[in-house]
Amino acid sequence: MKTILPTVRATQALFFLHRVLLSPSSSSSIQAIILHFPFCFFFLLLLSLTPTMARLTLRPHNHFFSSPIYAHKQPFLSVYTIFPHHHHNPLIKSRVKCSASGTERVRESKKLPPKDPIEDPKPQLPIPEVLSTETGFEQNWPPWKNIPQRYKLIGATSLAFVICNMDKVNLSIAIIPMSHQFGWSSSVAGLVQSSFFWGYALSQLPGGWLSKIFGGRKVLEIGVFTWSFATALVPLLAGFMPGLIFSRILVGIGEGVSPSAATDLIARTIPVKERSRAVGFVFGGLSLGSVMGLLLAPPIIETFNWESVFYLFGLLGVGWFVGFQFLNEEEVSYKGNEISTSHKSENATKEELGSSLKEIPWKSFFQSPAVWAMIYTHFCGSWGHYTCLSWLPTYFSEALSLNLTEAAWVSILPPLASIVVTSLASQFADYLITNGVDTTTVRKICQTIAFVAPAICMTLSSVDIGLPPWEIVGILTAGLALSSFALSGLYCTHQDISPEYASILLGITNTVGAVPGIVGVALTGFLLDSTHSWTMSLFVPSIFFYLTGTVVWLAFASSEPQTFRKEDS
Repeated sequence: MKTILPTVRATQALFFLHRVLLSPSSSSSIQAIILHFPFCFFFLLLLSLTPTMARLTLRPHNHFFSSPIYAHKQPFLSVYTIFPHHHHNPLIKSRVKCSASGTERVRESKKLPPKDPIEDPKPQLPIPEVLSTETGFEQNWPPWKNIPQRYKLIGATSLAFVICNMDKVNLSIAIIPMSHQFGWSSSVAGLVQSSFFWGYALSQLPGGWLSKIFGGRKVLEIGVFTWSFATALVPLLAGFMPGLIFSRILVGIGEGVSPSAATDLIARTIPVKERSRAVGFVFGGLSLGSVMGLLLAPPIIETFNWESVFYLFGLLGVGWFVGFQFLNEEEVSYKGNEISTSHKSENATKEELGSSLKEIPWKSFFQSPAVWAMIYTHFCGSWGHYTCLSWLPTYFSEALSLNLTEAAWVSILPPLASIVVTSLASQFADYLITNGVDTTTVRKICQTIAFVAPAICMTLSSVDIGLPPWEIVGILTAGLALSSFALSGLYCTHQDISPEYASILLGITNTVGAVPGIVGVALTGFLLDSTHSWTMSLFVPSIFFYLTGTVVWLAFASSEPQTFRKEDS
């Protein structure tokens, strides 16, 4: 007889942490703690999403059987099993569905008080031998054997996003030795880094459209393989500038289709009450990828050379692509979603693809105030994210007078803290929804936190009130970490209002959201040269967009399901 043991996951997680943190190879330094934390926390988060993988087998004292009960034209036999008295309630009722082929399903129902009478307590059937198994604890192996397919899919998608940001940030480290080797100026180095966002912006809408037609799984597979292959090409094309820029554009295209593909997967496989955690878990992989990329790239480059980091990270993506083929797509479809999970075959004709594109209600999208709220909010959030991601290391070094080593380490703190906040925010949002709070209200609360918190922290950091550098680092880290509440706000709204068109809606908003990566990063540098003020160039524009984005979101955002009809277009 199986029973749920809620403490099993916590026990496994604590044992894992004990093994990692107290191993002989672990040091007491801050660097060692930071190195271990992403792996431990990612392991804990995965356990929190998966059901327990344990089974408790008990030996009963006796069995009684009642007369057959006929319901839905199927015979049922009520079975009463008495267990040892150290249990809280010795009498447990189980119902066994019987047929000519034998027992088909066993379902445990509610416990009965001992005082309830037992009907017809005449043993009529032999007790199966399996029920006489000795009391004990059995751990299923391998541990992923009983994990539902939808959780395996979400875990694999999150791992893809970890690799995604590892391949995104590796160039920010490798660009230093590459510039020395090839004699690049800062302008050329900036051109190489910004070329990623060209491909990223161009691929958003096609990614959403292709995910709608073929399904997010196929698009994600192709996206991961594309950016991994292009990453491995960088060392071969580094001496030829057009080829190098093309390879980075290709990386951007591969990574650009992935958010829409992941959104399609989540909308089609995850119920609403689990969606905040799923979105947080998948997109939280981006923060973990930033941390791991910034941690692993420097020692790899120092130990080998800058070329090796592109080969190794590219190989990780190819390995993911191969492993992802073993996940059975047919078993992960969540029946609770009111959308069709069928997609056109890979052999769809050009006419069919063109017809599918025409069937998308584009005009209806842009007639919705909620869609416009998502578009502007995505733009505002991306402005703060991309400008800080690109300029904070320089700000830490120049404005706070930290040396390069210190600036590199503190640059890891915001994405590291975001991993923690992402987990807490998703649990918080799903808890509110499960307890009856309106979904729109939950999304507005989370997105408001995601915008107001960094705006306040940037204001405190930019005002000259005599704060020491490390306090400013802590304030900025807290603000940028709290911006991860957007994963339970804006990034869930696409699935909320239309699971069918979620990937396309994210493609629309993400296209606009990629613009700050091209314009905002360059404009920050221009303003810095003109004003020589970090407050005016970096913080004031971000604060402006955070606050105006909050106003627009509170006024027009909605998570109410919407019907987008072609005839409205």
